[in-house]
Amino acid sequence: MTTMSERVSELSVRQASHHVSQSVFDGSRLRVVLLVDVYDGAQQQFLEAYEQLCNQVASVPGHVSDQLCQSIENPSQWLITSEWESAPPFLSWVNSEEHVRMVEPLHSCVRDTRSLRFHIVRETDTDATAGKRRLQAAPRIGDGVVRHALTFTVKPGSEDKVAEILAGYASPEPQVDDTTRLCRTSLYMHGNRVVRAIEVRGDLLTALRHVARQPEVRAVEEAINPYLEQDRDLDDQESARVFFTRAALPAVHHVTQAQEIAEAQRHALYYPAREGLGMRLAEVLSEQDALAAKDPRSPILRSTIFQRDDVVVRLIDMRGALEAADPVVALGLPDPSQAAELTTLLDAGARSGDPARLLESARMALITDRRSPEV
Repeated sequence: MTTMSERVSELSVRQASHHVSQSVFDGSRLRVVLLVDVYDGAQQQFLEAYEQLCNQVASVPGHVSDQLCQSIENPSQWLITSEWESAPPFLSWVNSEEHVRMVEPLHSCVRDTRSLRFHIVRETDTDATAGKRRLQAAPRIGDGVVRHALTFTVKPGSEDKVAEILAGYASPEPQVDDTTRLCRTSLYMHGNRVVRAIEVRGDLLTALRHVARQPEVRAVEEAINPYLEQDRDLDDQESARVFFTRAALPAVHHVTQAQEIAEAQRHALYYPAREGLGMRLAEVLSEQDALAAKDPRSPILRSTIFQRDDVVVRLIDMRGALEAADPVVALGLPDPSQAAELTTLLDAGARSGDPARLLESARMALITDRRSPEV
């Protein structure tokens, strides 16, 4: 029998679902689907590499099981599915240097991959699943936009030159194909760290590949190469792949108020976490943003939190200028207890008991913010 507290909790989740279009923090189990296209004749090599990877992944915290399937129509097409206790342990692993090393043996035999991640919403009841279901309580309501970011660092002293290069690029054609369109690119810097956030309507991977092929984008990437702290060679497929794998800064939470936000001002805030605490810091921010989205008085109209390792970036659209906002509200921490926990999660160099100083130190410098016209 469902208790009153459980009904209230479910109602709260259902109400929140009208605001939250993406979150990895609901505690439900995760299903990861990896589509793999193997080079002709390399099937046995791929199978051996998978066996090695499978044995290593089995010991990763949060991993439940995985399954390898081969197409009955095209032997070059493979499908790997894995189940995880929840999204955070998977993301911690997939974004780690350990993962980069684990998957290296696959690269010589794989032509292409595509990764999809899903929270489990419903499943058929069996004796094996009874009593241990952790399913997404209610479907979330999205807006059809995929959000993703890239981050990397440049050599100290080169910040002004890099900002000049990045601000001067020509925007690529926004319409990728019949179903995919680039909506917005927002680029910021904090010290020598660059963050490029993109919004795509349609397929993210298709959009990223489209952008990478554009001559104007390639010219900018080549121009900043000498200033990067991590060397890369865009003509070397493996070098480029490793760089962009390490640069990926996935969105872990997104929330939007149910109102018009066309006139909102966009800002980016950088929260450097203590070692190993980036995921928890992002979760604290997400809890507060989810509550703010249900308050019509909140100046925060939309918030997206990106996290990888100990790098946490919060992109916000808000009413009015950031300077005029209450620093505590702008930081996403109106709850005093949560504000206190945030201080313990931040890297020592970023901590401050003064919200105004913390906001100033977190604020990222805008380089460019380009929105594609709607069609």
